[in-house]
Amino acid sequence: MDRLTEMEAFATVVDQGGFTDAARKMGISKSAVSKHVSSLEARLGARLLNRTTRRVSPTEIGLAYYDRALRVLNDAGEADALVSSMQSDPSGLLRISVATDFGVNHLSPILGSFLDEFPDITVNMVLNNRYVELISEGFDMAIRIGELEDSTLRARKLTETTKRMIASPAYFQKYGRPQKIDELNEHKLLHYSSQAGNAVWKLTAPSGEKRQVRTAGGLSVNDGQSLLNAAISGLGIAYLPSFLYAQAMADGLIEDAMPDLPVEMQGIYAVYPPGRFTQPKVRAFIDFLVHQFAEKGPVDW
Repeated sequence: MDRLTEMEAFATVVDQGGFTDAARKMGISKSAVSKHVSSLEARLGARLLNRTTRRVSPTEIGLAYYDRALRVLNDAGEADALVSSMQSDPSGLLRISVATDFGVNHLSPILGSFLDEFPDITVNMVLNNRYVELISEGFDMAIRIGELEDSTLRARKLTETTKRMIASPAYFQKYGRPQKIDELNEHKLLHYSSQAGNAVWKLTAPSGEKRQVRTAGGLSVNDGQSLLNAAISGLGIAYLPSFLYAQAMADGLIEDAMPDLPVEMQGIYAVYPPGRFTQPKVRAFIDFLVHQFAEKGPVDW
């Protein structure tokens, strides 16, 4: 006889407290339930149930087996549900966390195409510049830029962006162009104010040495587009990713402040909670993003 069916019959008898109610629950005859349980006991060489004229209860061994059997039956049910869900069309609410700069400039313009392709999915995109806890805060996935801190999450790389110091030609004409990292202390520096540590720029010198430059003072803004606008208007030097400044540089509105420095590269990732399988709606969106960003970055945006 099938082992799972024997387990199910036994577990149902324990749950229902007898063979009659178990048979009704399983939709089979009482004698069939009894045969499944007897076959299980014979195969295991142990009595799992105490049978009296009034009631049926598990033996000590039967109770221990019942606990394990429930796990097996639950796993089997989840496996069946997994196959069904992976074959079903992606649907449901998809909650996404993404940094404001990237979300506004590069996700918002393409969401319409995604929703047209997957009409059964609804999207709730939350724009913020803080690190969110995906599971505890109820997010299905997030877009993260730079080094991934949480190694327990699953991640798929979408593309890359460079990060450079930029300013307007008018700024360089008025204040000159820094030739060394140390000279940045003499310039007007613009920085993010949304997170701790953003008042420090981490740079790599031509020698490969890692350097840190404090940027306190001048102008601080909690929005990358505003920093770019400030740089374009000549207020100072900003340290920004190429997905923000690429078009402005192509239009000649800004220039690289120190082109001789090694290019800083940052990965752009889709991250999502760990698990044995990926929800169809999450998998669909990540595949969509991979296709959309296949020819984007690290400089060409």
